[in-house]
Amino acid sequence: MTAKRKKIKEHQLAGFKYFKSISGMLESLHEAGCENDRAGNRLLHMDQYMSLLLLYMFNPICTSLRAVQQASELKKVQRKLGCPRTSLGSLSEAARVFDSQLMQEIVDDLAAKLGPVSLNSKLNDLSGILTAVDGTVIPALSKMTWAFWKTDKNAVKAHAQFDLEKHVPLKLTITEGKEDERRTLAGNLEKGRIYVQDRGYASYALFQQIIDAGSSFVCRLHDDAAYETLEEHSLSEDARNASVLFDRTVRLGSNLRMKQKLSSPVRLVAIKCTPHIKRAKTGRGGPEQGQTLLVATDRLDLDADVIALIFKQRWTIEIFFRFFKHVLGCRHLLSYCHNGIELQTYAAIIACMLISLWTGKKPTIRTYEMLCWYFTGMADEEELLAHIGRLRPQD
Repeated sequence: MTAKRKKIKEHQLAGFKYFKSISGMLESLHEAGCENDRAGNRLLHMDQYMSLLLLYMFNPICTSLRAVQQASELKKVQRKLGCPRTSLGSLSEAARVFDSQLMQEIVDDLAAKLGPVSLNSKLNDLSGILTAVDGTVIPALSKMTWAFWKTDKNAVKAHAQFDLEKHVPLKLTITEGKEDERRTLAGNLEKGRIYVQDRGYASYALFQQIIDAGSSFVCRLHDDAAYETLEEHSLSEDARNASVLFDRTVRLGSNLRMKQKLSSPVRLVAIKCTPHIKRAKTGRGGPEQGQTLLVATDRLDLDADVIALIFKQRWTIEIFFRFFKHVLGCRHLLSYCHNGIELQTYAAIIACMLISLWTGKKPTIRTYEMLCWYFTGMADEEELLAHIGRLRPQD
């Protein structure tokens, strides 16, 4: 027989004062979802539900929706978070009743409070917000029939837009696992950004949509991409030091129909890299990488070494996905419905932003662990502040 699951005790939870900065912002959501509750019977409100999700993010004792429900029974949680004792049924209903899109305004407000935490000095004066985009797959239960991925498997895909200067996600869009990442990005384009993309986003039509939206792109192309060279640029010493092999102005496409999808010429930079050779054919991780990366951009004003440096920053979003799934626990979905999963991902975005606000540094696993020790009462505030003080400047 399996051991009986232990209940959470009040002394295992601490550090609620650090939630005050977000509690005030969440209060604006208190009446959300109450439009049809004329009798005033709703006990669990949206701001309280999101506070409980944040408690789940920062407390390793809370590992499931049932653990969140148990935490809501504690007087300390009720007093500090202002939430009532709630049931599993109320938590499940909340995932469907509260509109996840209302959280984007909270995220935007928090993002405005954040300053840059790290960036190479060569990227300081760019006109545009460096934004890495990519998607990651999260396995789903078979009962989640809307989350179609493969014939025998269901999954959801989280499409992220990640601010490389502030080192936090700005937006996460949830779709079924088989959704095209390029189509999702095209539906969420914003003005004034430099979208940094891997070769899965290499679409001439998407490039034109990004330009039409008032933004720019820096995207890796497929190794066999066809193009016509219009001008060859000489390489500076900085470009050669950045392993740039050539720098050209080109017109992408092998025929007139393809060339018409992207109306203007682009810059094409070839970068030497260490080839990635797979030890086994697993069907995961995309094709093998050769000895050269082809990176295209519409920013003709940038130096070749700066273009190479921008694309190098794209790897940061892969590190975030690992943090998102393995550290913040988003591999485990707390809801089966689309809206509920989006609420969970918004809580994860806010958790990353809160770490940056509290520490002034990138969210890292060691800082997250120290915060968890603090929130469980195992470390006091002095020890937490000492850890933050020892954090080194990040490049």
